[in-house]
Amino acid sequence: MVFSEEDNILIKNLYETKGYGARKLLKEFPQKNGTKGGLDSLITKLRNTGDIVRKQGSGRPRSTRTDEAVAEVADLVLSQEDKPQTHISTRKISCETGISRTTVMRIIHDDLQLRCLKKRHAQELTAANKVTRSKHRSRRYSKSAVDFIWFTDEKVFAIAAP
Repeated sequence: MVFSEEDNILIKNLYETKGYGARKLLKEFPQKNGTKGGLDSLITKLRNTGDIVRKQGSGRPRSTRTDEAVAEVADLVLSQEDKPQTHISTRKISCETGISRTTVMRIIHDDLQLRCLKKRHAQELTAANKVTRSKHRSRRYSKSAVDFIWFTDEKVFAIAAP
């Protein structure tokens, strides 16, 4: 169970001042939904180190998403100012750098905070098409229902290409 920062402070204070254990804390605060095992490990950590804060450098080290890899992917994924349209796809970046495609996508989304998009061509409706389409739609409904219908430009109607 992951405890919030406020919960950690409360647990630390009650352990140090009143000597509360895991069972006593569970009995005092049933609404927190903590587990005995989680509280036991937190109290053991508090007893051994004197603090609840995670040690700096603990955990699995990053092996692929390093600063060098992020900089290399950033150079390849973005078009250069003097050379437009020089960006490379995630698949080609993964081949060139030797980084897996999913890691390249994580670097793009999480580290660089970029969004990938593909431009698509679409037909733009003319004013005449909009009027024709709205007349078509109004014929589907009865005269009494037409008074309650209004049209906006928020919906793109699919019209066959000429």
